[in-house]
Amino acid sequence: MFFSSCDRSHSKKILTSSQEETIPVKLLTVNKLENENSVSATGLLTTINEAKYSFKIGGVIDRITANEGQFFKKGQLLATLKVTEIEAQLSQANLGYEKAKRDYTRALNLYRDSVATLEQLQNAKTGLDIAQKNIDAIAFNKKYAYIYAAADGFVTQKMANEGEVVSGGTPILSINETSGSDDWVLKLGVTDKEWSAIETGNKVSVILDAFPGKIFPGIVFRKSQAADQASGSLQVEVRPALTNIKPAMGMFGKAIINVGNKTVLPTIPYEAVIEADGNNAFVFIPVDSSRVKRLPIVIERFNNKEVIVKSGLENVSAIVVSNSAFLNERSIITIVK
Repeated sequence: MFFSSCDRSHSKKILTSSQEETIPVKLLTVNKLENENSVSATGLLTTINEAKYSFKIGGVIDRITANEGQFFKKGQLLATLKVTEIEAQLSQANLGYEKAKRDYTRALNLYRDSVATLEQLQNAKTGLDIAQKNIDAIAFNKKYAYIYAAADGFVTQKMANEGEVVSGGTPILSINETSGSDDWVLKLGVTDKEWSAIETGNKVSVILDAFPGKIFPGIVFRKSQAADQASGSLQVEVRPALTNIKPAMGMFGKAIINVGNKTVLPTIPYEAVIEADGNNAFVFIPVDSSRVKRLPIVIERFNNKEVIVKSGLENVSAIVVSNSAFLNERSIITIVK
């Protein structure tokens, strides 16, 4: 009786120990999500055309009629030089033309009277043509002593002031053209791999921090063929549809670019993921009713509710979603609902 009692006590202890090692877990069916291949990037809002207006000739600035931040219309006068000097040059050229014209008339009459030679007549005609071209050149320069707006836009920077002496080609005003909402672009910096995946015409969803809650549709307008020297990234320009919106240059924005066909990827809850390191992680899947297996996965991306898995869950129908941190491949499980 004594030995029999000891044997029952030993069996009871073994049973109790086995029950303590059993870990209750919950299983969840792996869901599928229709996923669009996309690239996310951030950048700053600007306009398609930027320019630096300058005078063709040098001189003293007479007036600058536009200030920084001011909008202007196409054809509006923005700045002028003092034209006293060029007016004098034009008057001098006109006087030279009148003299050349008299010389040519006299040479023509003498040639008709057989007094002047053909060479003398041709030289007089050449002098008349040169005088006319001098007038054309000076008149052309006088035209560009004024700066007119080539399109609607606004001044981003005023780089000179009235009374300053400037040389030809010195920037006076930095401007951005804004003929309409279609003139705005979001310049994005992307990696080499992302740049190669993006194509001109790809559809884009744009979010601007200045207008929370609004998503603006757009398209990829242009791809740069060289990396930006300052940032080292490649540039992609997106044209958003900013209907009835008046943004400011330099606004921060985020773009999600659709770069491929839709794919169906599995999704799992956050609590099923263990040992995540970047895009690599692990999950446990049931082998049978009492055993589990540790499986590596590659994460595509996260959203507010779940994890979208790129690979690793092919042909897997269910995963462990509770007590994963206490499991290993030697654990004995009990499936609970």
